[in-house]
Amino acid sequence: MAVYTYFGSMSAIVREIVHDGFARLKRLFDLVEATDDPVADLALLGRVYRHNAITNRHVFEVMFGGSALAGFALTEEDRQHGRYTLTTVVDCAYRCTAAGRFQPEDPVLKAHHMWLGVHGTVLLDVGGYLVPPYDASRCFESQLVSLMIGAGDDPESAVRSVTVSRERFAAGFGQAT
Repeated sequence: MAVYTYFGSMSAIVREIVHDGFARLKRLFDLVEATDDPVADLALLGRVYRHNAITNRHVFEVMFGGSALAGFALTEEDRQHGRYTLTTVVDCAYRCTAAGRFQPEDPVLKAHHMWLGVHGTVLLDVGGYLVPPYDASRCFESQLVSLMIGAGDDPESAVRSVTVSRERFAAGFGQAT
């Protein structure tokens, strides 16, 4: 009953979890410092997204309307609250374009493609669907490179930047060492 005293309803609890989950994701995104390799920065944002989903599986499911929430549909306002986290990815996609690494057409659409690709891979990862020899890590690494190439980066540069992002993630997100 104490929960209802603070939140009023189950829908309000779900809404608070969604808002808090996206606020956590935004705080993690904010730890990714911009470098002179915006493609590595973008790949690092993908890694942070995956890390957040894996370490907060239940919150991740609530954020995206998991099946356990039948009857507690997210509102458009709730979804809009989550969309603001994509701003960081959009800004980075613009940097990738300005650096000549991505094709100049519609950086916002490219950011959406990054979100779609990473989210799909992460969703299968969290759900336990990716198994050897196509385990989650192998698929995720390949997906990051493919997304960068699909946005216009050349394969060698994409592989190099994704590798740099992996090293930065292992070092704790910040600047490349």
